[in-house]
Amino acid sequence: MSFTKRLIRWWPCLALAAAPAFAASSDVEQLTKDPKNWAMQSGNMANHRYSELKQITSKNAKNLQVAWTFSTGVLRGHEGGPLVIGDTMYIHSPFPNKVFAIALEDQSIRWKYEPKQDPTVIPVMCCDTVNRGVAYANGKIFLQQADTTLVALDAKTGAELWKNKVGDPKIGETTTNTPHVFKDKILTGISGGEFGVRGRVTAHDMNTGKVLWKAFSTGPDNEMIVDPAKTMTWTDGKMAPIGPDSSLKSWKGDQWKLGGGTTWGWYSYDPATNLVYYGTGNPSTWNPRQRPGDNKWSMTIFARDLDTGMAKWVYQMTPHDEWDYDGVNEMILADIKVKGTQRKALVHFDRNGFAYTLDRVSGELLVAEKFDPKVNWATHVDMKSGRPQVVAKYSTDKNGPDFNSKGICPSALGTKDQQPATYSRKTGLFYVPTNHVCMDYEPFQIEYTAGQPYVGSTLSMYAAPNSHGGLGNFIAWDAGTGKIVWSKPEKFSVWSGALSTAGDVVFYGTLEGHIKAVDHNGKELWKFKTPSGIIGNVHTWEYKGKQYIGVLSGIGGWAGIGLAAGLTKGTEGLGAVGGYKDLAKYTELGGVLTVFALPDR
Repeated sequence: MSFTKRLIRWWPCLALAAAPAFAASSDVEQLTKDPKNWAMQSGNMANHRYSELKQITSKNAKNLQVAWTFSTGVLRGHEGGPLVIGDTMYIHSPFPNKVFAIALEDQSIRWKYEPKQDPTVIPVMCCDTVNRGVAYANGKIFLQQADTTLVALDAKTGAELWKNKVGDPKIGETTTNTPHVFKDKILTGISGGEFGVRGRVTAHDMNTGKVLWKAFSTGPDNEMIVDPAKTMTWTDGKMAPIGPDSSLKSWKGDQWKLGGGTTWGWYSYDPATNLVYYGTGNPSTWNPRQRPGDNKWSMTIFARDLDTGMAKWVYQMTPHDEWDYDGVNEMILADIKVKGTQRKALVHFDRNGFAYTLDRVSGELLVAEKFDPKVNWATHVDMKSGRPQVVAKYSTDKNGPDFNSKGICPSALGTKDQQPATYSRKTGLFYVPTNHVCMDYEPFQIEYTAGQPYVGSTLSMYAAPNSHGGLGNFIAWDAGTGKIVWSKPEKFSVWSGALSTAGDVVFYGTLEGHIKAVDHNGKELWKFKTPSGIIGNVHTWEYKGKQYIGVLSGIGGWAGIGLAAGLTKGTEGLGAVGGYKDLAKYTELGGVLTVFALPDR
């Protein structure tokens, strides 16, 4: 066969292989540069949750008043928040995952989408029926349903364009995360670590929903999409290759198949490196004796090439997790001075109570310090090995099954759960909603059954002893030095996503239902009691020359699961019911968007 004929024969394959390199990127990045929009759940691809709008300032924030409200008609936990693109707002709800397109002009409903889902998915949703919001790109709205179906909707009409199911609820796989649109791809994860789910990330074609690559958190190298010789990790004070079978060698037998490492958190993307960053969750089961070894790569920060899925570097924060310190919290990308040197940094506030600053290009560990002084399960992170130095008294593995390890700080909720922090490009500080909660933890032997809880531990939670008596703090953090700048106590955990603005105001919500405004020194400027507890994320936009602030209220999530699901026994809700029993004195179920603005002059 001639060269020409061979070329003609193989040309379609070559063209197909090359196609992704020429695929059209989404318009999201450009939309996020206009502060009039709120085009991504995190504000931008770096997860800053910061706005350049400054009509609302630290001087006039006290004058904020309700502009309008909207009910979703759903009474479970409302995490995430709306998007605003031009003259339209897109609002989501928890299960059954309604989506509303609202005209900002008169708050009328342009369209509504309500998927038909099997309600049997509800019992396999670990910690409430939450959803963290929709995504937008190129005239499409993307919804990740509870039943793992990824759906694309026409942004103008709500018409269903395509859908693709990425998991199986019958074995405990569900989805609660927002889809993330980076360039021409949609990335989504999986929930279900408490059901023995094997975590992974999938990248989809934006126009068809087709899976382009799938990367598991645990298992064989090819399934994790790692290169033993080129994928690097921090060890012995430097970056080094992970080596072959790095995950398989860290599990007993086939336990990696039930390994957890789920991926339900917030992702970020750096166009300069073409790397996407995310964290993986706890290993299964919660009884650490049943899974000896480091359990790689659960509890890990991944940096992957967006186009191929190949992992450039990994860093495991909590090897052989013994406390359910899920590592899925957001990765915030910021160019900051670290110990006097300018770095392209990644900042991560982990459930385990340590705040990490890494070089986002190389993966080098730069800072690892406690962001709550009550954290006691480890004394510190050894900067040479990158490993936390575990205190034997609080090791649930050393203490063994059927032993109740008491006074562990933080609780399984972590010093911070999914509630995203904000980075102010104006002050250079990170403003962080936190939990101030400790626990007693008693593991027990458990057998795996597909679709049934695979937890293997009983928990009790309570406010950190010998402190201010509350269950939360709102803090300002210097990621370059690893120090708390200031801390504002709260009665309950701050489970709301924060927002900082160029107007020198930082906003957050409380579980009792207050939305609060503080200045960059932590001084409270204003607060308003919304109809229900707030676990949603504060966002801002501008319409017809006026700046607005919005937040979803609707108590639920892990901290509010007692109210959301009608649970009363203290150890129910994986220990949260007892810890947050007083919430019922301050709020009730709801599902309302409340919008604020300054009064007209």
